[in-house]
Amino acid sequence: MISRPDTHSKLFGYLLWIFGFLGAHRFYYGKPITGTIWFFTFGLFFIGWIIDLFLIPSMDEQADNRFREGEVNYNIGWLLLTFTGVFGLHRLYMGKWITGIIYLLTGGLFLIGVLYDFWTLNDQISERNSEVKFS
Repeated sequence: MISRPDTHSKLFGYLLWIFGFLGAHRFYYGKPITGTIWFFTFGLFFIGWIIDLFLIPSMDEQADNRFREGEVNYNIGWLLLTFTGVFGLHRLYMGKWITGIIYLLTGGLFLIGVLYDFWTLNDQISERNSEVKFS
């Protein structure tokens, strides 16, 4: 049996599910389109939100297969983005110092940058984790 990386956490997914009627767990698992739909419709009028309670294990498996594990931890990145995105701490954590400082000084680049990062953070982390480090 092939061992797959555990890039995303079911526990963290379920914690975000609590706020899932705003799409938080869907963004976390790399589903920005449905995350946005959930955000604007309160989890498809709470029906989709309840159904997602049972879909999280499969969303977690899909994310584990899709994204690359490595030095940057997805859970920490998402925790920082969700609660301190306007300060750019998630960008500083990933080693993106210039944009992290820009976010810090501009409120997450006037919130547009934070929205962009909700759509792309998984890919940003995956790309960062695939970079070859030379000693």
